[in-house]
Parts: sequence; structure tokens; C-alpha cells
Amino acid sequence: MSRKMKLGVLYGGISSEREVSINTGKQIINILDEEKYNVVEIFLNKKEDIFKCKGLDFVFIALHGKFGEDGQVQSILDSMGIKYNGSDFSTSSLCMNKYLVKKVLSDYAVQMPRGIIVDKKYDLCNIDLTFPIIVKPNFGGSSVGIVKCETMDELLKNVKESFGYDDKLLIEEFIEGQEITCGILNGEALPIFKIIPQNHEFFNYISKYDNTSIEEPIELSEDLDRMIKEISKKCYDVLNCRIYSRIDFILKDGIPYFLEINTLPGMTEGSLFPKMGRLAGLDFKSLVDNIIESSIN
Repeated sequence: MSRKMKLGVLYGGISSEREVSINTGKQIINILDEEKYNVVEIFLNKKEDIFKCKGLDFVFIALHGKFGEDGQVQSILDSMGIKYNGSDFSTSSLCMNKYLVKKVLSDYAVQMPRGIIVDKKYDLCNIDLTFPIIVKPNFGGSSVGIVKCETMDELLKNVKESFGYDDKLLIEEFIEGQEITCGILNGEALPIFKIIPQNHEFFNYISKYDNTSIEEPIELSEDLDRMIKEISKKCYDVLNCRIYSRIDFILKDGIPYFLEINTLPGMTEGSLFPKMGRLAGLDFKSLVDNIIESSIN
């Protein structure tokens, strides 16, 4: 009888997205096949807890945000010779930097909203963007700290909150359109979904996790569906992503405008990526197994 794989699920974390990570970790632990895996729970309260992974065959990273998606965890696991899900440390680090990702993709004819990067010293009265605008922490995920501003007064008032999440902000022109997202699994595009926030104007942290947004497959022309999937795969390839990612866009007048890429997309059973997987014929358990097996091989 072959030895069961010693598989750790790393969750919790020290970022503002800890709550999301706890939910993800618990659901992953619950569906892992104990016939195949010797499952070890690793709850991360401080950075040093990652060294509890020593001796494991594989770590399922169920962390989000800083010290989870930003390459630090991946780099430490690499140093210990432990395999893990998702992209490597360099891609993870790059993709957490929203502005740098935009700079890279701008050389590949990917459409995106106009934007600038600012720090606390920047004179916001000098921005050359058309209102309304969206203010985002440059590092981070789950749309934490994102605010929409209709006027300069609103910007000056709300920017303090966003600086509470990061010392650099990405400020972009707001594009009115349909929010859509496309998952990539092992280099292949999954069905495209549309996102319709119910109690919020856009798909922010609250609407992602209070179950008020409507997330469902979107009907597109064959040509537009193919174009969005090709752009998604291009982003995945150019940024050197591995195993799986999710790419978010705003669709306006038949043009998809790139918003951001998620190298560790939400993996609760109700998250967008598993919903895409189900439509492609993979239930939640099969999807997680697929990610683990692909990561190992």
C-alpha cells in the first residue's frame, strides 16, 4: 500500500483578508479525501508559523492578500523544497502589484482603464483623469479598500481610508460597464461569468462575501467569448501564471478592459472559480484534486 501524501492546508494569515482565508481553509480541509491525503491543518497567526510546514509533501495555500498571494510564502516553501498550489513566488509577487501588472500588459495590446500610481506625498489636485474614478490599494486582493469617487472633494475625503491598506494607491478612471471574469485552469479558459452586485455599485470586498452579488454565466457572441478567453490566456501566459488564475474585466461596447488578475482566486464552494469549474464539468472536490495533482506534476 502506497504512503498517503502528507498535505498541509495553510490558512488564516496576517492580512486584511484573513476572514476570507479562514473560510477557504476550512472548506478545503472538509472536502479533501482522507483516503488519498494525510491532512495537516496549519493555522497561520504570525509569519513564523509557516515553518510548521516543514516535512510536508505539499501545501495547499488558502491564504489571501499580503503574506499569502504576494510571493513571500511561495519563496519560503521553495526554500524548504515543498510543492504548493498556484503560481511561483516571482509571478505571485508581480501580480499583487496592480500598477506593475498594468505596465507589463500594456505592451501586449491589452485594453485597460487609464490610471496613475500615487503615494501620500502626491498632490492629488494634479491628477489628469476624468471623474468618476476608482481608488485602489496597489497591493491587495478581494477588492479591499476600493472606493469610487465622483468629485475631487470625495477623492480627498476618501483617500485616507485607502491609504490605511497600502502606502501606494492606483487611481483609475471608472468605466461604466458589465463586470465579467474568466478563469484559467492549466492553460485553458473556463466559462466566462458576469457579476452583478446588488447592494453595492461594484464588486467590492463586501459584495464578494455577503452573498448579495449575482454571479452567473454570461451569454456572449461566439466571437466576443473567444476574444475574452484569448485575452485572459494571454494575460495568464505573459505574467507566467501557473495552474490556475482568474482575470477580471469591465466589458463596455464589446471591449473587455482588464482590471486585475488573481493568482489564488477564492476557493470556497460558493466562490467564482469553483462555479466556473462546475460549469466545465468539475465539482468542487474534483477541482481541488485537479489543482493539487497539476501542481505536483
